[in-house]
Amino acid sequence: MGLENVGGLAMAVVLSKLEPRDAASVSCLNRRFHFWAADERLWSHFCFQELRLSSPIDHQGNPSPSFKAAYRAWREGFSMYPWPLVVRVKTCWDNLKECLSVNFPEILPTLRRGASEDDIREFQQSLEVKLPLPARILYRFFDGQDMPKQKFNGSSPPVGLLGIMGGYSFYDHEVNVYLLPLSHVIAVTKYFKSHLTFMEISSYIAVAATSTYRDKLFFLNCETGRMFVGSGNFCELLPCVPEASVGSADSQQKDEDGMLLWVEEHASRLQNGSIRVRQKGSIRSLSLFPERPPLCSISTTNGVTVRASAVFVPEISNLQDEEEYMFSYSIRMSLAPSGCVVDGVNCSSCQLYWRHWTIRGDDGNVVYNVNGEAVIGQYPLLRSGEEEFVYESCTYLDTSEGSIEGHFTFVPGNLMEPMGSPFEVEVSRFPLKVPDYIF
Repeated sequence: MGLENVGGLAMAVVLSKLEPRDAASVSCLNRRFHFWAADERLWSHFCFQELRLSSPIDHQGNPSPSFKAAYRAWREGFSMYPWPLVVRVKTCWDNLKECLSVNFPEILPTLRRGASEDDIREFQQSLEVKLPLPARILYRFFDGQDMPKQKFNGSSPPVGLLGIMGGYSFYDHEVNVYLLPLSHVIAVTKYFKSHLTFMEISSYIAVAATSTYRDKLFFLNCETGRMFVGSGNFCELLPCVPEASVGSADSQQKDEDGMLLWVEEHASRLQNGSIRVRQKGSIRSLSLFPERPPLCSISTTNGVTVRASAVFVPEISNLQDEEEYMFSYSIRMSLAPSGCVVDGVNCSSCQLYWRHWTIRGDDGNVVYNVNGEAVIGQYPLLRSGEEEFVYESCTYLDTSEGSIEGHFTFVPGNLMEPMGSPFEVEVSRFPLKVPDYIF
């Protein structure tokens, strides 16, 4: 019995196992195969399987008359690129955008439409570089973000911190990183080429920067595809992606996919909850302080839960004249809805009085012992069931790894009207470490 005698349902299953191009070729055999191969359900399957399209939309976001037409438009629109790489970039972008849509929708208006091939050619001519293929495809999907019209200068609150790559803060140091549109990449790169020695004779371009008054810049080497971040005064460039990772996702793209790996890792951390959106007053932003163990420690004592984690701060670290690694750490503390029980008395509040920190280097030896009243000049009062009290501080190390642990002393009730004896709340050890992926 030939395939022509197979029922339509069975043939639909057979065709769905083929590659889309093979399914399209089958339609040339005869009218019956043409009918089967043109079935919208088949092309809906291909569109969703490869491009995660649930409706027939072309590569420019316009409605298509059919799923088959949409698929054809995608293949033709990206015909100059390896198709598996296009699918990989689209998957990354979809994952990131979906996560932002759910958790941080106010960022969506800042995302620019993808650049055209003409835009990319003009960009490359302007800077006399050739973008690695993964970076080119990224810009085809997403030409960076619209930047704030004015930088936050630290003296007045920003309207919003909407950098897609997130940031951190401590004291007056506020960082929030945007992916730059191609037009800004040109301007920022040309400026820094006239000021930084390493850029004068190389193919480095500045692809991401902070919107605040602190300079934090990320560079892409267009010759190798590797991503770097500048340390203090840009005296040294630190790799953002481990050397062993570059090229590992696709052997055909070796040494070219650093920027894509960097964005993929960021999307993955957002998806799995390793980092999340944090609100500080009326301002929401993506916070890079880790939220999950082992990079985040979590401990509960007498109903008080303390979560603690740290990030490496490359823009302040000095790795040229002397080894000085700057780390910022975030402490989040809250009181359980049931309150705390001290000396047999149940209290619906408690107030911090004292802190003690032990900071160690990579050899385990104590570098600093810190004792003192309050935290950043405050005596937070925790009430049962209320949101976390959050504060950030910082410390230097002369090694790239270390740790912090300690405890807080709380008074049940409050400092003016204590309802029992002071008690210590543990802060479990959390790591200080220069990560493989620097954001």
